[in-house]
Amino acid sequence: MQKKLTITIDAEVYEGLRKTIGPGRISHFIEDLVRPHVLDKELEAAYSQMARDEGREAEALEWAEATLQDVSDEPR
Repeated sequence: MQKKLTITIDAEVYEGLRKTIGPGRISHFIEDLVRPHVLDKELEAAYSQMARDEGREAEALEWAEATLQDVSDEPR
């Protein structure tokens, strides 16, 4: 779930973001910068541990590919 946030920044900083990151990508860029500073470290560690579980990752990939194959067979 996403929430809208209004922030105020210097005009030069904003223009630098638009030139460097590109319009429409600034929110994602800022979220990636802020996320490690505000999320619970235990949650981050749990996600890292899950990603290292090769069996779970293989199962998840198999499920995702099967789901995509099912969808691709449906008429548009």
